[in-house]
Amino acid sequence: MTCSTDDDASVSLPVPLSKVVKMNSELHMSFRRLAVQREEDEEAAHGFFNLGSFCLDKIFPVYALGFSKPAPDSVRRLTHSNSSVGCAGYDRDPIWVAIKEEAKLEVEKEQILSSFLYASILSHDCLERALGFVLANRLQNATLLATQLMDIFCDVIMDDKDIQCAVRLDMQAFKDRDPACLSYCWVLLYLKGYHSVQSYRIAHALWNQGRKVLALALQSRISEVFGVDIHPAAKIGEGILLDHATGVVIGETAVIGNRVSLMQGVTLGGTGKEIGDRHPKVGDGALIGASATILGNIKIGEGAMIAAGSLVLKDVPPHSMVVGTPAKVIGYVNEQDPSLTMKHDAPRGFFEQAAVTTVESKSTGNVQRSEVGEYQGHY
Repeated sequence: MTCSTDDDASVSLPVPLSKVVKMNSELHMSFRRLAVQREEDEEAAHGFFNLGSFCLDKIFPVYALGFSKPAPDSVRRLTHSNSSVGCAGYDRDPIWVAIKEEAKLEVEKEQILSSFLYASILSHDCLERALGFVLANRLQNATLLATQLMDIFCDVIMDDKDIQCAVRLDMQAFKDRDPACLSYCWVLLYLKGYHSVQSYRIAHALWNQGRKVLALALQSRISEVFGVDIHPAAKIGEGILLDHATGVVIGETAVIGNRVSLMQGVTLGGTGKEIGDRHPKVGDGALIGASATILGNIKIGEGAMIAAGSLVLKDVPPHSMVVGTPAKVIGYVNEQDPSLTMKHDAPRGFFEQAAVTTVESKSTGNVQRSEVGEYQGHY
């Protein structure tokens, strides 16, 4: 047997093995390119976060620092500046930068998910297109193809600056208010409450464009896949949290303000067959507990807290706490937006004082709003 050179050996390899060698070489080059890109992204992100005018706590102060006044204008300026140069400008988007970095770390931890993470996040150049891809793949079926849905979703999101702003404020809300959510990447990929709200936003835009049949088709599919039924004509603000989300129902003429948190099983419904404006109006910063049912064209005041399992049939004063079936005011909260703290309970002293006040009110036969116990502590 004669000796052969390295070149000869490479020629004499069987064809399948040659393909394997080639694939391994290409894979190695791909990982090198990914590593280089990651270093570049880290440098860009480091330079970005050093710019005080764009740091996270200035763009999302209400969620990052717990302030009661949001500053969505900063987010809108960011989305407007990015859209002016296309998705290439989204390397200045702090949430998108964070999502990509988190996805790369997840690839290192779970290589079995590398294809999934690449297809869902790393192959896209902006949050809007990644979100469109994720939603399209969640909502596809035999007649609503993923490619068709992605084209529709991306067109709607990329053309609507308000949706681009809401997408980010909602994501920040999930990240800050859900203790089980540890990264933006998790919100984008796994939380069906977030998926439900963003899918609704697209359906709502289609409804307003006159494409009501398609909007209703999406509503049906959203209900089937996520277990959440939101009419596309409903009006929902920014910074919304649907925690767990299963069983949430929001009617056609319902209105939800900004920074509202809703737990699973919440119903914002009508009271019968009447037409017209017939659903609840929820003010900014309200917190609605699990399985609460709110019926009719009534107002839930700003910063109000609805206890879990309550049946609300009358207007709820701002910053009040209502409990029971039917719900009654038992006190007033000191927090501007209880939806941000997600504190569903109150200290023992609060209920003791509320109970004493209720007994005294019943004995006099004159229950006034001013007589309802108000606990001065924070909860």
